Amino acid sequence: MQQTTRSLEAQSYAEWTLQAGPPTGPVSADWIVLLEPGCTLPDHALVTIAREIDAHPGVRMLYADTDVIDAEGRRGDPCFKPDWNPDLFLSRNLFSPMGVVQASLFEEAGGLNAAADGAQGFDLALRCVERVRPDQIGHIARILSHSRRPLAPAGKADAQALDRHFQRIGTAATAEATPHGLRVRYALPEVPTFVSLIIPTRNGVNLVRQCIESIVLETAYPNYEILLVDNGSDDPEALAYFAALGAQPGITVIRDDRPFNYSALNNAAVAQARGELVGLLNNDIEVISPDWLHEMVSLALQPGVGAVGAKLLYPDMTIQHGGVVLGIGGMAGHAHKHLPSTVAGHGGRAQLVQNFSAVTAACLVVRKSLYEQVGGLDEAQLGVAYNDVDFCLRLREAGYRNVWTPYAELLHHESASRGLEMAAESRDRLARESAVMRSRWADLIAHDPAYNPNLTLDTEDFDLAWPPRPTSSP
Repeated sequence: MQQTTRSLEAQSYAEWTLQAGPPTGPVSADWIVLLEPGCTLPDHALVTIAREIDAHPGVRMLYADTDVIDAEGRRGDPCFKPDWNPDLFLSRNLFSPMGVVQASLFEEAGGLNAAADGAQGFDLALRCVERVRPDQIGHIARILSHSRRPLAPAGKADAQALDRHFQRIGTAATAEATPHGLRVRYALPEVPTFVSLIIPTRNGVNLVRQCIESIVLETAYPNYEILLVDNGSDDPEALAYFAALGAQPGITVIRDDRPFNYSALNNAAVAQARGELVGLLNNDIEVISPDWLHEMVSLALQPGVGAVGAKLLYPDMTIQHGGVVLGIGGMAGHAHKHLPSTVAGHGGRAQLVQNFSAVTAACLVVRKSLYEQVGGLDEAQLGVAYNDVDFCLRLREAGYRNVWTPYAELLHHESASRGLEMAAESRDRLARESAVMRSRWADLIAHDPAYNPNLTLDTEDFDLAWPPRPTSSP
């Protein structure tokens, strides 16, 4: 084994804090494995970490999956984490209960801070992350640590550590502890950014009325316009309602009679939008949380953020959309589908802001400049299906991260305005669009970095995969 195997040093926060305090001189090892008090390692943990370091010489930080072990040695409650996920890290410490840090990075960051009592590990991880590139943070998709009890939720000390992080990097944001993890509230500009909300429809007067009235009556965000795209409506009641809408301030009705092409309808509307941000909405969306747009806008304005997606619920208050997971059903599926809206989900992810490879355009906010930079939705080859997933993946390819937030909750009356893909013509079109996606994104569909190879692709509930899919980790 190479030098890294002999140069790993495992020590718990408690040992440093209670016995000797944080080390003041150089650490003797090349790498440090930091453990939460009570955390134990399986026999293969250190050699697995050493092999990962040898295989990826540029890495400076590592974390791995974890579970809980009781006094009788019975294991349960596994937490299979995604690859590096910066917004999830701000919601819960991915380096807990075990994190691996290059010794030189540990020293650069100033080591453990005794004043951060109760959040020493998170405080250190934040200072280390500030000093590395995303590609220098590795994830081992194997369980390499066992806790004696489920990890305690984030507390006041964790929120304070995150506030200090924001102060150091110059981000106008504050953190607060919730029952599920940490919530970050990003400040909006003094004059809230103007947003154009785009809603395509054909007829569907009852759905459109419900959608628009809920936006107008329930949305607290003050600075937006609505662009209703009328795609060839012929229902007299709908036409009368749309005419009345068009006479109202802040609402524009765009008549577009082309054959239905979801991508083309939205692209044309975005070109006319006056907002710095654009929001794509289905006509079967209903606003139920006043701060939904405030939350999505505050995230969309952060540096490096691409598309922002919302938590969409069925009328029975179970989750319809909690982010898009690639590979489910051979293409893509919605995370935590049918999970009750208040349940934490796997690793708490149903209740935490995080990065997904894609989010649905049933409710999506993005800067107009980014929309145009990547060419908008693909109206040539993805006119109906997968255009939002492809759009998000192109944002990701351009270096932006897509964010999903559970703090923007809306109802999605899914399938109320469209039929199932049953007709032969629809099946043929769906097959063509699926082939386009596989040709472009085969690698990501095979391994979604926002998911985990130990989790199933057969269902959308984050159940365990059997057998687990291959991983690049040793």
